[in-house]
Amino acid sequence: MGSTPNGIAVSPDGTKVYVTNFHSVTVSVIDTATNTVTSTVDVGSAPRGVAVNPDGTKVYVANLYTGAVFVIDTATNTVTDVGVGNGPYGVAVNPDGTKVYVADEESNTISVITTTTNKVMATVPVGSVPRGVAVSPDGTKVYVANEGSNNVSVIDTVTNGVMATVNVGINPHGVAVTPDGTKVYVANYSTSPTGSRNHLASFRFQNTFG
Repeated sequence: MGSTPNGIAVSPDGTKVYVTNFHSVTVSVIDTATNTVTSTVDVGSAPRGVAVNPDGTKVYVANLYTGAVFVIDTATNTVTDVGVGNGPYGVAVNPDGTKVYVADEESNTISVITTTTNKVMATVPVGSVPRGVAVSPDGTKVYVANEGSNNVSVIDTVTNGVMATVNVGINPHGVAVTPDGTKVYVANYSTSPTGSRNHLASFRFQNTFG
């Protein structure tokens, strides 16, 4: 692949894998049947997070240095861009493919893109240095790992407001939701200020956290 592969996403049908190459400013497209790179797509500077929409027709790439998300048409590999906040890092698509959520680590916000127009419809303030982002299976909540404030913001997708904040370990980075939506797992870069230990935190979302 390219230099410094970073983000990775699999198409819904499992036939393709998309890998962002941070220093090559490209996305490698891998055929899962042959495990070979079939295409290389040029995108904006410093691509990080990548996500595929539910029908596999679009790939969304967060570009750290450009303040934009690049949208790849998987049929043609043509690219368009959507301006978001500063330092877009993580990206996730909701289950019906109508919205894309982008973690803007330098703006401390989540940009909400509507896929019908490829425009930002809302900007949600979250914690410090948001990086990881994940959408619940029912599409009602978005979980954001805030590396700088050591917590997770929970966004209500109807109001586009933060409905809860959950303290986790030090420097949370990655976040994922279980298929039934009852638990969220957060990868913490370290558990001490010196970064001497790493661990995985989890929490259950109900009306309160426990």
